[in-house]
Order: sequence, then structure tokens, then C-alpha cells
Amino acid sequence: MHVSSNAPLRTERTSIHILHNCSVFNDHFKLGDPDLQFLLLGGELIKIRSRSWKKNRFFKLQEDCKTLWYESHKIFKRKQTFSIDDIDYMRKGRQSEGLNKHTPSSVEGQCFTIIFKGRKKNLDLMAANEDEANKWVNGLEKIMSNMLNLSQQQKSEHWIINCMRKADKNDDNKMTLKELKHFLRQVNIEVDDTYAADIFKQCDKSNSGSLEGSEIKHFYDLLTYREEIDVIYGQCAHTDGQMSAEDLLNFLLNEQREQVSMVDALKLIEKYEVDETAKQKKCMSKDGFLMYMHQEEGSILNPAHKQVYQDMHQPLNHYYISSSHNTYLMADQLKGPSSTEAYIKALMKSCRCVELDCWDGANGEPVIYHGYTLTSKVLFRDVIKVIKDYAFKTSDYPVILSLENHCTVDQQKLMAHYLISILGDALVSKPLGNNMPTNFPSPEDLKQKFLIKGKRLNKLDAALNNNSFIEEDTVSEEDEAKSKIKLAKELSNIVIYCKSVHFSGFEHAKEMQAFYEMSSFKESKAFHLAETSATAYINHNMDKLSRIYPSGSRTDSSNYNPVPMWNAGCQIVALNFQTPSKEMHINQGRFLPNGASGYILKPEFQRSLSSQFDPSVLTKGPWLKKKTFNVMVISAQQLPKLNKDKENSIVDPLVRMELYGVPADNASKETHYINNNGFNPMWNETFVFDVHFPELAMLRFVVEDYDTTSQNDLIGQYCLPLTSVQSGYRHIPLLTKRGDLISSAGLFVHLMLIDP
Repeated sequence: MHVSSNAPLRTERTSIHILHNCSVFNDHFKLGDPDLQFLLLGGELIKIRSRSWKKNRFFKLQEDCKTLWYESHKIFKRKQTFSIDDIDYMRKGRQSEGLNKHTPSSVEGQCFTIIFKGRKKNLDLMAANEDEANKWVNGLEKIMSNMLNLSQQQKSEHWIINCMRKADKNDDNKMTLKELKHFLRQVNIEVDDTYAADIFKQCDKSNSGSLEGSEIKHFYDLLTYREEIDVIYGQCAHTDGQMSAEDLLNFLLNEQREQVSMVDALKLIEKYEVDETAKQKKCMSKDGFLMYMHQEEGSILNPAHKQVYQDMHQPLNHYYISSSHNTYLMADQLKGPSSTEAYIKALMKSCRCVELDCWDGANGEPVIYHGYTLTSKVLFRDVIKVIKDYAFKTSDYPVILSLENHCTVDQQKLMAHYLISILGDALVSKPLGNNMPTNFPSPEDLKQKFLIKGKRLNKLDAALNNNSFIEEDTVSEEDEAKSKIKLAKELSNIVIYCKSVHFSGFEHAKEMQAFYEMSSFKESKAFHLAETSATAYINHNMDKLSRIYPSGSRTDSSNYNPVPMWNAGCQIVALNFQTPSKEMHINQGRFLPNGASGYILKPEFQRSLSSQFDPSVLTKGPWLKKKTFNVMVISAQQLPKLNKDKENSIVDPLVRMELYGVPADNASKETHYINNNGFNPMWNETFVFDVHFPELAMLRFVVEDYDTTSQNDLIGQYCLPLTSVQSGYRHIPLLTKRGDLISSAGLFVHLMLIDP
């Protein structure tokens, strides 16, 4: 369906009282909460960088309730701000490495840390007393929660209004033609002077030379008008210019391809209709329809998949498991910092398998770092404490601690002591049940439990040796070189379901390996097996676990493509979470559904021992479910400026769709680019993809700023499994390169997955 030309502004729109609603929301928020009142008044905090660098700084929440202002003593930046959107999470107390190192335990209650998204440095702060520290933390967390719960439409409205405020240079609540042009560039639209003057003239009803009051509201309505939504609504609203419940039901059934009833249509009207008269008539107005389209029901991601919806009672090896490599690193593998923060960031993204490279440290204390490099070191015990605190914040399902053990026996004993004493009953230190197991327990059985992956002295069912350690030949998982190690019995005894063993071929594994004995594969070895022995590899992973890790030559902490490894049924496909990349986008998309639990049930043909599935061969079988996937890219909304320092720098956006799965399904197609419009570009371009194995397919949308002379710059991206895509007209949120939500930006598309 062709919905519009590419004109950036239109002149008709029913009012949705956006400015009024935003101010009511903020006033209620400000007046009704003492913590918010405290932040709006502001106060002194001590900023701490080292034992000797501790400076008083004044911090204050701005009136928009989205920006924190603070005093700076830098020559060129006396006053600085950052958006609450930039905050990843808060930590109370002396929990950060900086505060723990540079402050005494007596000020524990006064301290807190602001952890930012991306690589921006943490902000370690100390309040005058514990009560004030709690007000800062509680207030900021309330704002973060509130912003997270806003709909896409509300986020867009807040963003536009904030830009309007910035454009009003003299704070007189009026907008001149010059300020209007400045505002349009701020929101990523380039228009010529004549067109800007025409818009201004339409709104300046008083002929005063500036817009104020209702005139600014009129300009806002012109700017935010969605012609494509108007067209869709007009085609479906057949009851006195409005959409009756029956009209809405027909839209849901025929366009959105949803399995719904009249009851569901009436619930949507009750939930999203903003006009009480329309609601009483059981109708949905244009404003109500726009509101509905911006909610989760109108999103590309199936709302049912935002919760845990898969069977979580299957054996552990029947799931893909979100997994991190060199989890302790914040950057590269040669000289980058190691930090407990890296574990927090991974766990908060529902990573369920983290790696610990353990080496002998000073004063008898084991440390974690990338051995024989200049990467910094972090204490093993501090890492275990952090893992205990953050493991189950976003998912209740089990976390695997993958130990790369290079320690001497005495420090191994201390490692075992820390694991047992800190993790307590949450550590699986013996098989579940009363009998020797013959299969893995399920993620449901292991909720809020920790599993240790590492070397074990003997079989699980063998009697433990009386010696405290035994010398044995082992294979290092990272370099596959034979070495002699001494393994402490205390550490060996807590390796239950994930015993590390060398891979000696599929036949050997089938005959000699117990189900709990697992191998790790360097990416080159794993890719070779997936290409030359795919069916054997898949069958191997039906009753055993496999871990894949990046090549040691990736010193920049880059990543490999995880999709071929999932195609081979590998469960623990470990990536460098610290490195933003296309591969991490795909990984984030893979684990987006099922409640973002970090566990995704593998397709049945990767779990059934009778399966002969081979991802490289299009043979008939229950796994071959050929589909045609139609994508119409309609429009985008409020794409961010990439060069915020240059007012005249406007993006030229294009959209690319990428499909990743079995080799026959891999494809990439893109729209043309649009000149100088990042606010409301419109494409109306349709693309067709042939899909043979939809259960393995990943769909990625990429929005880029076209450049004729150099590589295009990423504006935003979004990835999800094809099986979680909703058909029909859908909004798509956009994420940054690091996987954080761009609060106001999105795509609008029409999707259809049909039989050929």
C-alpha cells in the first residue's frame, strides 16, 4: 500500500493534547514525590576519583525531569549536563571499585555510583549523610523506571518538546522564524527558507512575528502529523468517520493477522481510546488508533514473547544459552581494563554463562585477568560477590561460571572456599535428587542456581580420591596445548554438570563421554566441524553441551558470527559482550524473546535423536517449512542526529533488512536513501525474501546515514528471531550500536510471512 509522498510536514491533524498531557504528567510527578522534589532543588555531592581527588560539586535535576545538571570546574565546561537516559543503573554503597578503594567503610551509607551505558566513566559520589544518598538513588531510579515505562509515542512527544525548549534561546515561551529553523535542524529536518517561512506563516495567526501559546501547539500538530497512519485509519474506519469495534476487529484479523475476537477489540478500545465519547460508542478515534499502534500490541515483537513462554522443563542442553567470553574485560585483550562492572553489565543483559580466567595473585589471593598480557587484574572474591549480587536481577534461570583455571593448588582451595561461602546454597555442589543422574536437569529445576564449569578429577559417580590433589594430563581450553596441572579436590568436587574434557571426535564422545562431560571449541575448529560434519555435530549437541569461543587472534575483542554455531545446535556460543558489533546485535536479538531469560529452546529437529537435519542441505523433512516473507518499509520517526555539534548536519537515511539463518536463507536488501530528513522520512518500498528454515532465521533492521565518499554511519538497529515477528503494520524500536534503546526513534513497516 502506498501511503504518502516524502513531504516532511502536513497541515491536518486532530488534536491529541500532547503538550497538556506532558505538563500534567511532569507536574504530577514533581508534586507527588518527595524524592523528586529533593532532586529538583539539588544539592552538594562529593565527586570521588582517587584517595586524594575528592571535590564538592552541585547537582540538580532540570525541570524536564530528564536531565541532570552539575557544576564543573573545567575551564570550557563550567556547567555540564547528562540525560537520565544515559544511565544504565545505580549502585548503592561503596560497591564500585573506585569507592571501595578510595573511601573508608565508615561512609558506606553515604556513597553511591551512577553507572552509564557504553564506555562513559562511572560517577562515584558521596552525599552528606545516608538519608540524602538514599534520596538521590531512589529519585533517579524512579525517573529511570518512569521513562522506561513510557510508550514510544510518549517518548517521542517528550523529545520534541525538549527540543522546542532548547530552540527557545531567550526563554520567552515564544518561537521566532529563526528559532523555528534552529528547531527543525535540531530534530533532523533540512528545509529551505521559503518552506520554513510558509510553515511559520500558517501558524502565526496573530501576525506578531513569533509563535506563542496555541500557535506553538498548531505548529507542533503540523510537525507530528502521521499521514501514513491517516491513510490506514481512513481505509479501515467505516462507521461515521470512526473505527467501530467491528472495523477494528476486521483490521486485526485481516491486516494484522492476529487470532483475536470481538472481546479483544473492545479491550483495546477501552485501554487506548483517549476520547470518552468515542469510548462510550465503542469506537476508536484516530488518536486512539495512533496510541494503540505505538504500544506493544503494535510492535514488531510478539507481546506474548516478552514473557517466558517456552517450555523450561527440558534438559539444559536443549537450549541456546546466552554466553560471554572474557567477561572480565571492558575493552581489548592486550591492555584493556578488567573490572567487576563488566560482569554486572553482562548479567544485567541476561548473560547466563560468564568466564573467569583465574591466576595466582599477590598475598595468596587469586585474581582474574587475561594471562600474559597488560590487562589489569581484579580479585576473584570480588567477582564472585558481584556475580552473587547481580546474577538473577533480570533472569531467574541458572548461571554457569566457566573457570579457566591457571592457579596453584593453595589458591584453588581459596577459590573453592569463596565459591562455597559466597554463593552458599545457590551453588550446585552435588547432583539434584537422590540417584546418579543420566541427563541434565532443566532450567526450571536450576532456577537461581550456579553451575561450575571446569576440570574434575574423576567421573561424577566415582569415589573421590582421598588426596587433596592429583597430577593429571589436561588440555587447556584456550590454547589446546598439553600441560600438567595439579587440581585441588575442593575445587574439583563442585564441578557437577559441566566437566571440561578434550574433544577427541564424535565417535569417541558418543562411546566414552558422560552426558555432563563437555568440550570447548575454538571458533575455527567449530566452524570446520559445522561445515564438514553438520549432522554429527548436531547429534552430539542433542545430549551434550558444547562451548564455542573466539579465536585468540582476536586481540581487539572482535566477534565471530554466532548463527552457524546455533545452526549446529551449539548451546554456549560465547561472544565478547564488551564489543559492540553486528554479531552482538544478532546475539541480543536471539535472546530478546522468552522473557529475555538468557535461554531459548532449540527447535525440535535439533533435539530429536532421530533427526538428520543438515543446515547446508535443503532436504525434505519436518524442519523444511518454506515461507515467503514480504517487508514494506514505510517510514521512520525522529532518527537521531549523528553530529550534534553541527546544526546543519542532517542525516540521509536508508534502511537495510538482513536475514541470517542457514546458508540458503542469508540475504540483505535495502531502500534508497532520502536526502536531509531524519525526522519523518518515507520510503514505501517493498521487498520479498524466501525463507526455508524460519525457526533458525534472525531478522535485523539497520538504519544508516548514507555517505557518497565513505562508509555509511549506523543510526540505529534492531534484531529479533523471525518466529517472534508479528505480521501487519508494526512499529520497530531502534537501538544504538551498543544495544541501548534510542528513546524517540523508530521504523514503521508492513510485514507478512506467508506460504509460497
